[in-house]
Amino acid sequence: MLQIFHTADWHLGQTFHHHDRLFEHQQFLNWLLEQLQQHQPDALIFAGDVFDTINPSAASQKQYFRFLADAQQARPGLQMVITAGNHDAGSRLEAPRELLEAFQIRVVGTVPRNSDGQIDVDQLIVPLQDSNGRIAAYILAVPFLRPADVPRITDAVDPWLAGIRELYCQTTQQAVQRREREAPDAAIVAMGHCHFSGGDESPDSERRLIIGGSECIGSEAFPTDLSYVALGHLHRVQQFDGGRVRYSGSPIPLSFSERTYQHQILQLFLNGAVVERTESLLVPRSVPLLTIPEQGAATADDLLDLLRQTDLPTSVPHDQQPFLELRLLQDGPSPGFRKQAEELLQDKGARLVSIKPISQRTQNNSPTQPEEPTGDLLAAIQPEDVFRSHWKEQYDGEPDHAVIQVLREILHEEGVQS
Repeated sequence: MLQIFHTADWHLGQTFHHHDRLFEHQQFLNWLLEQLQQHQPDALIFAGDVFDTINPSAASQKQYFRFLADAQQARPGLQMVITAGNHDAGSRLEAPRELLEAFQIRVVGTVPRNSDGQIDVDQLIVPLQDSNGRIAAYILAVPFLRPADVPRITDAVDPWLAGIRELYCQTTQQAVQRREREAPDAAIVAMGHCHFSGGDESPDSERRLIIGGSECIGSEAFPTDLSYVALGHLHRVQQFDGGRVRYSGSPIPLSFSERTYQHQILQLFLNGAVVERTESLLVPRSVPLLTIPEQGAATADDLLDLLRQTDLPTSVPHDQQPFLELRLLQDGPSPGFRKQAEELLQDKGARLVSIKPISQRTQNNSPTQPEEPTGDLLAAIQPEDVFRSHWKEQYDGEPDHAVIQVLREILHEEGVQS
């Protein structure tokens, strides 16, 4: 029996409305170390987005490397496979590869190529051993794939997606050949950082891979020889293809749209090439994300009344105080509202990080997703048009002449054509 922890999308170093998440991430990492000690998995696989940006802070990098060291102490002999996501700088992530491999940590940040410039799929295959030292699984450690990373399929309708499918096909075939030679009973597990077709994405926190949704891949990308597909990128835990394809989700909420998620890591049990079962280990929420009201929006006066009535802790350290978003129903700007809200919160333990204006029209109707503008349309759009459109979306009306006049003065001072 081989036991694997599947995780992804830590986004270490994320700044949430100008507040760092160091405390929350450290609480998660401490919890994960406890799970490693308690459950004693054979391996931990991490499917991308270690960091939130390609230039992570020194503090977040220290957090990452400290965890790698602590994990080896918490679970001696733990095998780790880490791949880059679209938020990571792949080459930076795998820079200390030789050092990390001495501690059974394999990092794949970029697609390896041989001296002829061809993709070296064998370098993407990482064998995992069971407690007896036998190969029990082969991991296809595939990082986030950009168009230049995949085989060229010139006659395909979408060369990028066809190239992704071809890369998984070639890597799986190579793993099957190795399994036949080395460990006939081993499982083959693929990793990936991508948007699976039909996957539920989180508004405000997941960076679209490309405009228009054509980045989505389906189960046909993953050959049937794969016992399990461990994905990252989408922050909600979800599964496809009868549970064979799964997202572990992010360990903390990365936007207010994720405040209701049950964040977790996945515990995978392999018996030979068969997934015997998969369990969820729920991550405790260390800092709440609150919205007032919970549903819909309220006027400025009603929101202030709700704030007065809300019971919030008063003796919590600053980095443990809840993040608060106020959902303001309005038909125009409310310049004094934030000051009034902040005054009410002076004696309450919460951080007001967002005031989200919602128009009556948006409140009454589900907003529709605007079409993505083409290059020609983008060239024709003027700043004033964008401003008027945004104003109408927020306040369901037209800005008055005085507001437009101020906008035109600003554009003139900045040398922007209106």
